[in-house]
Amino acid sequence: MSDATAIIHELGKRARVAAGDLSVLPRGVKDAVLNAMADALVKHTETVLDANARDIERARADGISEAMIDRLALSVERIAAIAEQLRMVASLPDPVGEVIRGYTLPNGVRVQQLRVPMGVVGMIYEGRPNVTVDAAGLCLKSGNAVLLRGSSSARESNEALVQVLRDACAASGVPADAIQGVPATDRSTVAALLHARGLVDVVIPRGGAGLIQRVVTDSTVPVIETGIGIVHVYVDASANLQMAEEIIVNSKARRPSVCNAAETLLVHADIAEQFLPRAAKALGDVSVTLHGDERTQQLLGALVVPATEADWDTEYLSLDLNVGVVDSIDDAIAHIRTHSSGHTEAIVTSSLQASREFTMRVDAAAVMVNASTAFTDGGEFGFGAEIGISTQKLHARGPMALPELTTTTYVVQGEGQTRPAS
Repeated sequence: MSDATAIIHELGKRARVAAGDLSVLPRGVKDAVLNAMADALVKHTETVLDANARDIERARADGISEAMIDRLALSVERIAAIAEQLRMVASLPDPVGEVIRGYTLPNGVRVQQLRVPMGVVGMIYEGRPNVTVDAAGLCLKSGNAVLLRGSSSARESNEALVQVLRDACAASGVPADAIQGVPATDRSTVAALLHARGLVDVVIPRGGAGLIQRVVTDSTVPVIETGIGIVHVYVDASANLQMAEEIIVNSKARRPSVCNAAETLLVHADIAEQFLPRAAKALGDVSVTLHGDERTQQLLGALVVPATEADWDTEYLSLDLNVGVVDSIDDAIAHIRTHSSGHTEAIVTSSLQASREFTMRVDAAAVMVNASTAFTDGGEFGFGAEIGISTQKLHARGPMALPELTTTTYVVQGEGQTRPAS
């Protein structure tokens, strides 16, 4: 057994013991520890920020892009927001024990399908130390233990956060091993986690395309696949142009390094001459570089650079935006079907028929009508936080929160009934 495998086996065994204890905790206990975790984060903000500063300094020395550093960076405000999300998770209903359906058979046997915890969740993620806290909080509330394997770029931030959360658990009488960090100094711990079948019940990757593909391809543990965000905003011929301008600027520039940021703007030809110059100015004012197709180049000239074929399939995570002109909603949907990652797609329109057609024909985890793509987020959906945004179609799709971290069991109650021989 390799050193990495031995580490994961030890962490996994301790997590399974903790998961057994968590599965029977009443809501009041779980909510109290979540609030204690939130208080501890605020109390130890300076400790976490010191660790984060060391990560950022190392990242800049390694030449990591500013978009990735934005994902990595914490601040007093961001830590306060992360703590507030924990409190929101505490305020939400407990999914464990929820009766999904129940009925009585003709022979008097009663059948109930109940939500129960997954058990041990393995999280593998890049950058974004807020994921450490979101995943820990959601897993604890849903009765799961979690093994957190963040990236080496956020190693010190994640270690500091995990320690704060574990101490809060212990002080609240909840097993500290409900939350464990996996060492990020050795890449082989990722492989060991992916092969810890029997100790880990599900793995959730969160990061770039390369990470997600590796996890999906290599894991022997079941995977809930999250996806990259090649996100489109389509401005229909009937769109309110002021609304469209505000939506595309917010979708692209609010925080370009996150997966719900728009990467492509599609504009109906009937309004392209009127809309594109104003959109280009608004986007230029927030330093967005436009990559345009031929028709966009004809309308905007030097305001755009030519878009390549590869651009349409690129998740920039930066202040870059593809722009294309289409002749119809059918052409827009065809383009989206070709290039979408299935994350979030948006239409801006005043036509009820167009909005219905778009929402029915576009295949994505979230479809926005006259709203920014930035709303695809567990917190914005009222989930408190999210453990990731699933772009697959089995078990969970879209922002994953408490219900998506449970599975089900059937409880069958009888009074001595037996099944007749066939």
